[in-house]
Amino acid sequence: MNLPKPRLSFWQIINMNVGFFGIQYSFGLQQTAINPLYTFLDARPEDLPILNLAGPMTGLLIQPIIGALSDKTWHPRWGRRKPYFLIGAIFCSLCLFAFPFSRTLWMAAGLLWILDAANNTAMEPYRAFIADKLDSSQQPMGFLTQSFFTGLGITLANLSLGFFKSVDALNGKSPAGIPYWVYGSFFVGAVCSIVSVLWSVLKTPEIPPTAEELRLLRERKGGLFEPFQEIIHAIKDMPKVMWQLALVYLFQWYAMFCYWQFVSLSIAKSIFNTTSTGEGYEQAVVLAGKVNGFYNIVTFLSAFGLVWLTRRINAKYVHVICLLMATSALLIFPHIQNPSLLYAPMIGFGIAWASMMGVPYIIVVGNIPKERYGVYMGIINMMIVIPMILQTLSFGWIYNNFLGSDPNKAISFAGILLLLAAIATLRIKSNTKASANITLPSGGGH
Repeated sequence: MNLPKPRLSFWQIINMNVGFFGIQYSFGLQQTAINPLYTFLDARPEDLPILNLAGPMTGLLIQPIIGALSDKTWHPRWGRRKPYFLIGAIFCSLCLFAFPFSRTLWMAAGLLWILDAANNTAMEPYRAFIADKLDSSQQPMGFLTQSFFTGLGITLANLSLGFFKSVDALNGKSPAGIPYWVYGSFFVGAVCSIVSVLWSVLKTPEIPPTAEELRLLRERKGGLFEPFQEIIHAIKDMPKVMWQLALVYLFQWYAMFCYWQFVSLSIAKSIFNTTSTGEGYEQAVVLAGKVNGFYNIVTFLSAFGLVWLTRRINAKYVHVICLLMATSALLIFPHIQNPSLLYAPMIGFGIAWASMMGVPYIIVVGNIPKERYGVYMGIINMMIVIPMILQTLSFGWIYNNFLGSDPNKAISFAGILLLLAAIATLRIKSNTKASANITLPSGGGH
């Protein structure tokens, strides 16, 4: 018999998700700073997709395994999920500190593999953490609070690039060609990663297993291959709604990877009439950071509004509306030549990003058995990273042969894929009642 979960206050939900801020600051640097850093190290535009293979591959390998392991973990002091996102945050901080010291392209690419492995170790248990701690009426608030911190973390990561570039003392470049202003953003990320996760670890106790659950955990023999067996069994038993979500994610995340990889190059062409070299490109990188920072400001401002909206209409239709706004944004974006006007379409894109980071979890969580939260959250991440792997392996060829090596067309291509994602979302049939029973947490108290 499952005992009812205690209701948490607004500030308790905030505290448990503060660590997501540091994790997403790191992802923000990956979105905006990593590809320019590759370019500073003389990477060619058509090589950017394959150089980003680390993110999806480590996500594919790490997250479902960590999810399966965390489902079977319990420590009286550290809990079930917290040991994993604490270890992940420590390694993430070390990699962020080392990243701007890369002297060669292969060194930067290697560090990205380690960084992404650490980020994925931290992030997957965080999704299951929400499902563990909150009942069905508060889970939407929990997932969309993560969207809030996603927007906040990525915003500050993006805006930090422009801030440090404006510091006169950071003019100049390293012997490898990396501008010194890039260093500051990575150093701040290294601090944010560990400090924010420590805050959540210390502020939020986990719910201990019942005596029966603990007995079952102790009786399991374990073994090296048990996590892989658990993943295979979970996929065989996967609810239909998750298969339907997989099609949505195929289009959605392929599109997002295209945007992140080519936004700086698109701005360089449409606004500065330049390519991937010179001062004009550095200005494009900073402007891309500001644009990405802006849409993430919209993300954290709109996240709690989406909680309100999912109380009134089915979460599926909320996601469709948001994806259509993102479609419009990316179809308009590459045709804008005035830098001040770039921000307007990104309002819709920012709202859609808030939805991407929270609403799909609301749609499926009611269909997932409690004892498999971790492994299924890991499998959902597999649905995210497999399209990214396909993108890294295929888009360089598409970019050269079908898009004329035009970064503006890459952004438009991403917009069309988001439209297909919206159409696929309409096919989802979820049995969850969560979105109909959402109640907001009370204020006050920790």
